[in-house]
This record gives sequence, C-alpha cells and structure tokens, in this order.
Amino acid sequence: MTEARLSRLVRAAYTESTITVYQAFPREIAEPALRAGTFVAPFKRERMTWIKPSFMWMMYRSGWARKPNQGCVLRIEIRRAGFEWALAHSALTHFQRGVHPDRDQWRAEVAGCPVRVQWDPDRSVFLEPQPWRAIQVGLSGEAVRRYVDDWIVGITDVTELARSMHSAVLDGRVEEAERLLPAERPYPLPASLARRLGADG
Repeated sequence: MTEARLSRLVRAAYTESTITVYQAFPREIAEPALRAGTFVAPFKRERMTWIKPSFMWMMYRSGWARKPNQGCVLRIEIRRAGFEWALAHSALTHFQRGVHPDRDQWRAEVAGCPVRVQWDPDRSVFLEPQPWRAIQVGLSGEAVRRYVDDWIVGITDVTELARSMHSAVLDGRVEEAERLLPAERPYPLPASLARRLGADG
C-alpha cells in the first residue's frame, strides 16, 4: 500500500483535558515511574523519548511487551495542552511536499524543533497494517522536561492487558482481543497543527 492511499489520523483515547499515550520500558525504568507518578531515574531526560497514542502501534513496536527492554507497557495520561504544545513545536522526520515549501525549510525545522513526528501504518490485532497511519511523537530537550514535570497526569501498567490480548489472538479468540482494545477515536487537531503535520481531518 503506498503512502498516497494511507490517511494520516491522530487516533487516541482522550477526555476533555487529557490524552492517552503509551511507552514501553524495562522494569527498572517502569517501576520507579509507576511509584512516582512520572519518570524519574534511571529514566534519562537527555535522550529522545517516543510517545504513541495508538495502543496497537505500541503492541507492534514492543512485540506485545516481549521485546528486550520493552517488557513493561505503560499507559500515560497527559494534558492535551501539553500534547498540542509538542505538535506545535515539532518537525516531521521526513520531508513532505505540500507541508514544506522546500527541503531547506524542512531541515531548518528539524534543527530548531525539540519534537519529531513520524507517521507509520497503524496495526490490527494481528499486527497487520491498517489503512491509516498512526502518529509517533519524539520528545527531546525542553519537550522532555515539560513532559516529565508538567504534562503527566497519571501512569498505569497495562502489560497484563497486552499479554491477555496477545493470548486471545494466539488462541483464535479474535473478538475477545478486539473487545479488550482501548477505545480510540480521531483526535480533533486544530487546523494549524493538521497542516503542520500533514494530517487528514
């Protein structure tokens, strides 16, 4: 399936004030974060950290929480205002015609923005590509500081949910797996952010 056929939609679980994102870590990072309600050492603020609103993309990326150093999947509730700040201060990881007038402007955005945005095919419970792209948001520098200190409202361990869904898929209980899937819907991006990200809708 070519990129031209894949729409770009920010799909997420969200409330009036928060949006859910996911990350996967080894236990030595996840457990202190769960106790503190935010990320603390040995989490490294100096590194780029990627947040994903799509649960199934997180499952694809982490191999259902079974890949090395991704054995604990965390559901992180963050403020929508913070999420939108990140998108407003982001640069796409790849040059895209129609979003950037030329490659020089795109390179300038990459050099000057603390956030990266990447679009990849979302996934079904079989980890097969879906007919839309899911967003991944990479935070660095000021964005990581804001994320850790200001945006996070709560953190929950959803590793057992991931494992239960995977077991259901392996056993052929597909409807059960789909019932366990967190309800995600298109996120209402402001028009200016949709243009910046090359998003649809």
